[in-house]
Amino acid sequence: MATAPAAAPGQTRTPAGPGPGSGGGRGSTRARGVRPRPLFARANIPAGAASLIWLLIVLVPLWCMLSWSVQSRDGFLDNGPLSLPRQLTSGNLTTVLEGGFTNAFVNTVIVTVVSVALTLVCAVPAAYAVVRSTSRFVAGAFSVFLLGLAIPAQAVIIPVYLMIVRMGLYDTKAAIILPTVAFGLPFAVLILAGSLRDVPGENYEAMTLDGAGPMRTLWSLVIPMSRGSIVAVGIYAALQAWNGFLFPLILTQSEEQQILTLNLWNFQTEYGVNVPGLMTAVLLSAAPVFIAYVLARRWIVAGLAGLGGK
Repeated sequence: MATAPAAAPGQTRTPAGPGPGSGGGRGSTRARGVRPRPLFARANIPAGAASLIWLLIVLVPLWCMLSWSVQSRDGFLDNGPLSLPRQLTSGNLTTVLEGGFTNAFVNTVIVTVVSVALTLVCAVPAAYAVVRSTSRFVAGAFSVFLLGLAIPAQAVIIPVYLMIVRMGLYDTKAAIILPTVAFGLPFAVLILAGSLRDVPGENYEAMTLDGAGPMRTLWSLVIPMSRGSIVAVGIYAALQAWNGFLFPLILTQSEEQQILTLNLWNFQTEYGVNVPGLMTAVLLSAAPVFIAYVLARRWIVAGLAGLGGK
């Protein structure tokens, strides 16, 4: 039997411990009597306290909206804003529905759907051209799109108003849709261009060798591999159109073209504000947005993170 070599003069032999693969991990730690740290010692108490504070900051307004929406106006004024509802009522829902909410809801849905469709139809080919084209004109157009991110709508509302009036579109749904799409395109093109750059170049070359033209490549390769970013851009465009206020306020006038953000003003008069009715209308108008976020949150995060369709 082979024996271990003797230690050299002046050296001390150390007993061989368990090697990396000899199971000397957690079991050996317990064998040496080292106990794991208790849970309270491992917890990040300041971060947990900050999270609880932030949770309260978020939940208190939500609780107020829900509480106020089921109270009568007199009960809200008598009990105070933070008190529990003592007498529940459904009269606020009747007040909201009789105040033109249904018409405003339908108008908002039409404006949102058309705005999203036009944004995607314009943004996807534009981003594809930015990524695949080597033309200086395309590069300059992309710079113009990026410049649009720095121009707020409030700065150009007067020229937009004059253009809409001269085209004969004032007080129509097109007067809301066209500026909404125009100001949403820069962000949409930026997000989609970043997603399309993640598509491997070998895939484009394979499509070219198969005889596919630009349109077939766009339809068969680019759109399926970038569906996450496309959904994220669509959700962003829908939120912009659904919550739009400036363009409907300036470019429409009649109640027939009123959308939800303007309909909320009906609960504010020169004599006061119907807070319970207003909160009920806010909850009803925010419900579709919340449902859309719950259903598409994975695509939103993936698209904004630049993951494309992965």
